[in-house]
Amino acid sequence: MAQRLTKLATIVVASALMLTGCAAGAGDAEEPTTLSFRLWDETVADAYEASFAAFEKENPDVDVDVTVVGWADYWTALRTDIAEKTMDDVFWLNNSSFGAYADAGKLVDITALFGDEAEDVWEDSVVTQFTRGETLWGVPQLYDAGIAVYYNTALLEAAGMTPADLESLTWSPDETVDTYLPAAKALTLDAAGVSAAAPEFDGIPVQYGTNLAYDTQAIMLPFIGSNGGVFQEGDTFTFSDPKTVLAFEYLVKAINTAKVAPPAAETNANGDLSRDAFLEGRMAMFQSGLYNLKNVADGADFEWGVASMPSGPAGRVSVTNGVVVAGNAESEKQEAIGKLLTWLGSKEANSYLGASGAAVPAVTDAQQAYFDFWEGEGVSVKPFFDVANGEKTIGAPRGANYGKGFEEFDPLFQDIFTGALEPAAGLTRAEGAANAAIAG
Repeated sequence: MAQRLTKLATIVVASALMLTGCAAGAGDAEEPTTLSFRLWDETVADAYEASFAAFEKENPDVDVDVTVVGWADYWTALRTDIAEKTMDDVFWLNNSSFGAYADAGKLVDITALFGDEAEDVWEDSVVTQFTRGETLWGVPQLYDAGIAVYYNTALLEAAGMTPADLESLTWSPDETVDTYLPAAKALTLDAAGVSAAAPEFDGIPVQYGTNLAYDTQAIMLPFIGSNGGVFQEGDTFTFSDPKTVLAFEYLVKAINTAKVAPPAAETNANGDLSRDAFLEGRMAMFQSGLYNLKNVADGADFEWGVASMPSGPAGRVSVTNGVVVAGNAESEKQEAIGKLLTWLGSKEANSYLGASGAAVPAVTDAQQAYFDFWEGEGVSVKPFFDVANGEKTIGAPRGANYGKGFEEFDPLFQDIFTGALEPAAGLTRAEGAANAAIAG
């Protein structure tokens, strides 16, 4: 299938050259078409710049300009720019946001561009996530695999723990079998060096045992899934599911009563706070995904490693996620957009992302470059893939009207994590409001 994509790209390029040749006979060569490309991750932007340099050599009639819009502003800007028809020609999309734009005809039909068989070259889970109405609405770029735990080796040792100990940690609403919270308490220290497991602990941590924030991908969905709970059934929100409620209660108690993780008032306002605390040596365990691997490798000046995420009553259940590049169907540059999307779906283009270690390519034949990079750095990424390839996963957020639902439940979820709302009542309220929004 990689060969088919290469042939397709060659055909498109050859056609463009013939057209260029015809135009040149009538006068001076036309200026290249400039395409704008938007994404939210600075660490991946450099890899794209290298990829586009190679693309432009093969396609001298197209230039690509890269713009990075930070995650905090990305979705508001996206919604505004699409509505005002000022959106970039090609742009990143995640699973929870593409449905509404696909249904509204704002995105290029990738199935029509590549053909049905071309999907075989991409990671299956990413293709499935971005397929709606039997049509793929974005070219798969990144595959996040699953969630795991980064750890600070020295902080573990100081608490008398080893990385191997993390592999057997189990969380449970049943305190008699819960080993995760006791471990997190042992790793949480106040200014006097007293752990949260000791009666003398003053309740003001200077070192946190772990991160348990309102983080959908890294924390919330894995804990819900690992307790056998559900987040959605189809597009319908199911927050009041009893096992989902128990997962929330566990997280809220660990944050606000046990104090093993930063307070939600701080993490709600800053999604990078937990990562930064880990990089500063103020957090022993940091549960996250491969999207933070490059950040940890570049930013940690201490010995660290990766362990499996804790197991729950239903086992280790992670969410798997992906990112695609979408084409702006309302742009007047469709021929150039088609060329760029064809390039971005190829092994050659996707290999640039893996070769730098910035992200796992969604083109399966390009993934070896990523594994080779991190093997060369002495880092095992096995826990992220073991949990993603396990028997159970929990689906990523979805639905054409997911954004409308999110606007309703997001402030309520923030209040649940801070302790301002009791989980059971807050989740029932959030479910009702979110489902009413998507129905309307």
